[in-house]
Amino acid sequence: VQLQASGGGLVQAGGSLRLSCAASGRTFSTYVMGWFRQAPGKEREFVAAINWAGIKKYAGSVKGRFTISRDNAKNTMYLQMNSLKPEDTAVYFCAAEFSSSPGTRSVEYDYWGQGTQVTVSS
Repeated sequence: VQLQASGGGLVQAGGSLRLSCAASGRTFSTYVMGWFRQAPGKEREFVAAINWAGIKKYAGSVKGRFTISRDNAKNTMYLQMNSLKPEDTAVYFCAAEFSSSPGTRSVEYDYWGQGTQVTVSS
């Protein structure tokens, strides 16, 4: 599985962005897909994940503001980010794991895309 993240950019606090993660491979629908982020000087942290059936998990810091979704027909996952805060500034990574339940730890994920930078100005 190869993953390609896109959609990052610079936005003011309170604004919105939508990230996309395009995946190769015909078994996309069987993978759990997740988003992680890493801010400068900090460890990579879990943001959100979704399994093949649409079961979702979110980090507490983004719950109610971010929405993860997937379109299996397009082999693409999305992260709609609303009410962005400066503390959301990070490089966002998409990842995939061959599992039935959305994982929240980076070690659970087998495939990673390159990151896309999200910068939220105050």
